[in-house]
Amino acid sequence: MFVVQSPMADGPPVGREAQSARLWQVLDGLERGRGAVVEIAGEPGAGKTQLACWLAEQAGRRGLPVIWARAPRSGEGPFRVFRDAAGRTGPAEGPGPADPADPAAWYELIGQRAAGGVLLVDELHRADPSSLELALRLIRSVSSPSPFVLVLAHRPRQSPPALLEALDLGVRTAGIVRVEAGPLDVAAVAALLDRWRRPLAVGAYGAGAPDAAMAPAYALPGGTGASAAVLHAASKGLPGYLRLLVAAGFDAGLWPDRAGGDEDCLLREAAPLLAELGALSGPARAAARAAAVLGGTFRPADAARIAGLGARDGLAACAELVRADLVRPAGHGQRLAFRHPVVGQVAHADCELPFLLDAHRRALRMAVERGAPAVERARHAEHLVHTDGAAAARVLAEGAAETVTRAPAIAARWLRLALDAPPARGREAEERAAWELAHCRALIASGHIREARALAHDLLAEGGPRPADPGPAGRPGDGGARLTPRLLRAYAVCADAERLLCRYEEAEAIARAGMALLPRPLPAVLSPEATELIYECGLVHVLRGTHDRIRPLLREAARARTEAGPSASAALGVLIAFCDVFSGDIARGAPEVTRCAALVDALPDGVAGHTPDVLALLGCAELYLERFPDARRHLQRGLDAATGGAQKHIRAHQLLGLTMIDQWAGRLDGAERRAAEAEELARAVGAPDVVTLATAMRAMTLVWSRGRRYAGEAVALAARAVDVVALGRGWWATSAISLLAHAQLLGGDATGCLRTLRDGGGGDGLPQVQPAFRPSLLALMATAALAGGDPGDAERLLADAEADAGRLGLPLQWACVHRAGAQLRSARGEHAGALELFERAAEAFRGGGLPVQHAWTLIAAAPAIALVRGPGAALDVLARAESMARSCGAALAVEEAERVRARLSADTRPALGTRPSTGSRAADLWSALSEREREVADLAAAGLRSRQIAERLFLSHRTVDSHLGSAYRKLGVSSRTALARALGPAVPGWI
Repeated sequence: MFVVQSPMADGPPVGREAQSARLWQVLDGLERGRGAVVEIAGEPGAGKTQLACWLAEQAGRRGLPVIWARAPRSGEGPFRVFRDAAGRTGPAEGPGPADPADPAAWYELIGQRAAGGVLLVDELHRADPSSLELALRLIRSVSSPSPFVLVLAHRPRQSPPALLEALDLGVRTAGIVRVEAGPLDVAAVAALLDRWRRPLAVGAYGAGAPDAAMAPAYALPGGTGASAAVLHAASKGLPGYLRLLVAAGFDAGLWPDRAGGDEDCLLREAAPLLAELGALSGPARAAARAAAVLGGTFRPADAARIAGLGARDGLAACAELVRADLVRPAGHGQRLAFRHPVVGQVAHADCELPFLLDAHRRALRMAVERGAPAVERARHAEHLVHTDGAAAARVLAEGAAETVTRAPAIAARWLRLALDAPPARGREAEERAAWELAHCRALIASGHIREARALAHDLLAEGGPRPADPGPAGRPGDGGARLTPRLLRAYAVCADAERLLCRYEEAEAIARAGMALLPRPLPAVLSPEATELIYECGLVHVLRGTHDRIRPLLREAARARTEAGPSASAALGVLIAFCDVFSGDIARGAPEVTRCAALVDALPDGVAGHTPDVLALLGCAELYLERFPDARRHLQRGLDAATGGAQKHIRAHQLLGLTMIDQWAGRLDGAERRAAEAEELARAVGAPDVVTLATAMRAMTLVWSRGRRYAGEAVALAARAVDVVALGRGWWATSAISLLAHAQLLGGDATGCLRTLRDGGGGDGLPQVQPAFRPSLLALMATAALAGGDPGDAERLLADAEADAGRLGLPLQWACVHRAGAQLRSARGEHAGALELFERAAEAFRGGGLPVQHAWTLIAAAPAIALVRGPGAALDVLARAESMARSCGAALAVEEAERVRARLSADTRPALGTRPSTGSRAADLWSALSEREREVADLAAAGLRSRQIAERLFLSHRTVDSHLGSAYRKLGVSSRTALARALGPAVPGWI
């Protein structure tokens, strides 16, 4: 028997577990003598052929015969689909039965050849009428008398009505198995990307390995969840389109204008799609190319004009494209669009250069006649820049100005093309200087910050000598550089690039040099360029933590009138308000934040999007003021504006703010996801300090969500991140260090918590920590000191925390201080006073919408409640706290509630005899152990697993278990929980 080899390429289908299981059942039935009809239906690119291939592979492994049939795109004669499947009756004879026109003979021959096996018919929607009739006959009678499995793969949109009717009837009445190849979910797309990436890994293919040629010829984007989500959205979850996007070197910043920069690889991967285009008639093929030139949605009449077709022929050509399902109706007004953007990009890449130039010239002329936006005109001008020079360059610059907020990567490409055009003279040369600065801005916005930095330095070098001694910020220097708007903007752009790369010393030096060119005092009316430079200088000082050095200059600038418009005035106001709040000047900053929020809310999205860092600064200021709903609203608005790859650095900042809000609000899954995305974006733009803070935030979230068993790993993650930044470096470093200290105390390392905060915060009093958070961090230190057995140090730290909280007057900062004070009073035996402070803290956390902190405070208060109000009340509070923690996924709080409940239950259990004090009993038990057993038992009681203990003590896993078993026997316990109760906790689990 002649068997066609199955074209398997990617192994088992990813994300098709349910479909694969159904097909497996069909093969099981075939081995028991039961035939079946299987319909595999789905969109183009959904992976129908791959499912059929997988079924063929599994059938072959069972020793079942497999026959492939495929509808050809062209050819003559009846029964074209089944000619290869029929095999050859002799070496010189053609395929098919003796009478090639007899349907009954074909039916009998196919039944004989497929008996006991699998017949797969792919692309059945293209079948000729005689093949379709034979398929319908097979559908009606496949189960007897010679059982076999008939698999029919087709596209429902293009299938004849008779086939759809027969299959629908069979599904409802005759047991036809319908397998839908729908879109993959994000997880499946991520798994598929990992599968394609595997051959690229080191060692995946040895030198000279026979399958080395199978490795993909293109690089894949990062395998994080964020990348998978972006590619999932772009491909619509269809694996065929996903492969094309990856082959093109997918760039989210360019999508959907184009998939990526590798058109050659895109065309190599798009062979089936090119075959679809090649099967069209001449006019339809020309209309498809014209539609690709127009891009997006198009009108049939426009495609006909670009293709050089008459109105009637153009409509007929577009109708053929619709029948072929290459284009589909889109929106209103009888407009059309390719079924997927990448289909149009393949059609465009397949065009000959002479046609492309002529078609884009015609399209540009049409766009000008209609007064189309500059963005639409620029799409065509970019193909004409080397033939139509200066005119095309100006259109590109106009288009870049329109799209830079939404799609900065496209704007950067258009500006680069405009600058590469033949140089102009006179007034146009000044235009080109503006284009160069706009190009740098677009590069920054699209995440290409290093490239922007290099270009900005070149512009500074060309702009004239810098001042020799600029002096401190705001004082004019003696260098005598000629003050021009272009030079001021070049200083601002260069300082911006240095700041975003976390090169704060260089950023401040460059900003200071530019500021020295400004007259002092500042003029009553500031130019847009001067406003931009002052604003950038303020941002540098904000991130360095040197707010006080820039606040006088910012206030002077705010009193002047700026020509930059309302968005620039709002930006300066937000920056000043942020500095006030960050510095702890709440009385002045809070009303300013309220005023600025009203200004920003009044800005249209398009205007606000030009200064996305304003929304990030405003959201963070509101976060410091504990106005969480307002902070979330502004941060989310900024995040929504930063789409299409725009403003990756600002997007990372907004994600960090939302991460903190999600963590406090008990949305731990969301917090972990946002922190991971911020970390990825920061790595992509090369901002190490942002990476550090994002990693520390993710680690802190992991401590809460995964519990004490994983605390060691999470703390190690945060510690590795903090190790890469210099202590005292500024806002990023101190924020990351405070998160590490939190994680250390939650993990049971009170000494490490104190050391981290003292080293990173500048010593006692934490002078280098942002004042808005200082009370809570001092309270954290007080709790750590108490856990370390130093109540005197805890009392001193708590006094400082209370003084700072009194100056700020922020409820949640006071809540942290009250909780630490309650713990100190409990340690002194003042349980009634402790309970009062616990309740004030818990109520503040509840009112502020912080359920995890609310639950944690109730858990910490339970022992005091038991002593003041009785064990029953304490157990009720623990149940409420545990329920709250479970709803947030805060495993650490759930574990702590269980630990405290077990301790309270043990303390209230009636004793059989005189029970020694807890301290003496623990000491007696401790002395019964050997030194090594004590080490192991101490770590086990603290919550470490055997593997973690083995790593810490440099022992084998088996040795740890042996020591632990010996400790169990000597102490008379049988579990780690009982061990912890017997010895007492290593440190209190309170913060």
